[in-house]
Amino acid sequence: MENPATLPLLPALLWVLLATISVGLVSLTLAALVSFRWLARFVQRMVSFSIGILLATTFLHLLPEAFSAGRDVEHLFGIMLAGLLSLFFLEKLALFRHSHHYEGDGHHHEHGHDAREAGRGGALILIGSGLHNFVDGVLIAGAFLAGPWVGVVATLSILAHEVPHKIGDFVVLLNAGLGRRQAFELALISTLMIVLGGVSAYFLLEHVQAWVPDVLVLAGSSFIYIALSDLVPQMQRGLALRETVTQAVLIAGGIAVILFLHGVSQVH
Repeated sequence: MENPATLPLLPALLWVLLATISVGLVSLTLAALVSFRWLARFVQRMVSFSIGILLATTFLHLLPEAFSAGRDVEHLFGIMLAGLLSLFFLEKLALFRHSHHYEGDGHHHEHGHDAREAGRGGALILIGSGLHNFVDGVLIAGAFLAGPWVGVVATLSILAHEVPHKIGDFVVLLNAGLGRRQAFELALISTLMIVLGGVSAYFLLEHVQAWVPDVLVLAGSSFIYIALSDLVPQMQRGLALRETVTQAVLIAGGIAVILFLHGVSQVH
């Protein structure tokens, strides 16, 4: 393994910048093409797929990695509790000036209001995704400091799991009633956190790595909150057996994608 101190400052930093920017832009572009071109008409059905992606990412990737870092377990569960409650109150604040209603309540609303209300917590997905992207940047920087080829392999592995994850993000945002352009712009801001994570880790790797378990748990808290408080209740509206089977298959599909990509990354 190469000593980070022997690496030239500028070339190593350029590698980290190129890798994080490439992962962010390529994964965002591919996910947008899939989501906007092929999945936009099936947003309601793809909500189930997103639930599988979010929960599998949390329980099979983020939390195991956080809890294996040797941090105090009670501390990490405390971070998770704080994250869930913080998201709850953030959502309450965001909705404070919005009237809540249901179809047929006798209130009149502008066209498109119901679609927006259906996914009222959708934008909160960007909090978890931003934190997740930050950690990916840290991992890329650490890998390149270990050696150029280690960095390349880590970058390709992260790129592979970022595409389905961002597809899940876009489905959630579209389900929240956002337009394609607005969803892309918000996802782009969240994606730039990977560059921030990479640059921060390059200069402060030891200090930033100490935060990684906490950031992973916070990201997982966001994914759990969005999946269970915003997406699952929408699925409960379709109680027909055929619809339930379809939902189960799509959830399993989302989980299978994360399991497959996790297995591929373990091989490398």
